Amino acid sequence: MSDSDNRADGTELKKEGGSVLNRMKSRRNPEPEGLTPITEAELLQKDCISPLNVLCLQTATESYLCKPEDNIYNIDFTRFKIRDMETGTVLFEIAKPPASELEEDNDDENGEMDSSSGRFVRYQFTPAFLRLRTVGATVEFTVGDKPVSSFRMIERHYFRERLLKSFDFDFGFCIPNSRNTCEHIYEFPQLSEDIIQEMVVNPYDTRSDSFYFVDSRLIMHNKADYAYNGGQ
Repeated sequence: MSDSDNRADGTELKKEGGSVLNRMKSRRNPEPEGLTPITEAELLQKDCISPLNVLCLQTATESYLCKPEDNIYNIDFTRFKIRDMETGTVLFEIAKPPASELEEDNDDENGEMDSSSGRFVRYQFTPAFLRLRTVGATVEFTVGDKPVSSFRMIERHYFRERLLKSFDFDFGFCIPNSRNTCEHIYEFPQLSEDIIQEMVVNPYDTRSDSFYFVDSRLIMHNKADYAYNGGQ
């Protein structure tokens, strides 16, 4: 998938400059029935972790299920934006610094780099975020010299030990050395006021795992946690 590709599994919108923004909704039934629960420790013993494996997890992970070097396709996320689909309000936006700035930062550091660098994000939103119905997350990413087929993301959100929602998106095929842009549409579950209040007064107890697969093999794993007490 590149900015100029045609895709059958997502809505295409023309952006300024003539490129294409692919808009994707999560699979309707990302949670197959009859799955046998699996633990993080069991997954860490596997040579290859599949989408079905992570769908069997019952809680957020404590560690990473793959190494940075498993990303043999050199997929690099360079920009991320979250917006309320109903109002268009941008809620969060971040872009990766140019490569030259990253090299300067690395030159200034002593010792080993943190293995979680670039793989963890901490978000802070207001309580109103928990009452949103639909959010769009626009991601921009680049691909290295290898073609990427069947690129897929499974993202699972938990509050403490409770699974709130599992999202499952197909990026499709990405050509080598391409820059790609797509918007994932998150349809949020409607939470009770009691759960919302618990999530607000317990910042960062809400966590997510984002698992990225190529040809059904885990190649990237990112993590995040969330606070919803902003503005209080």
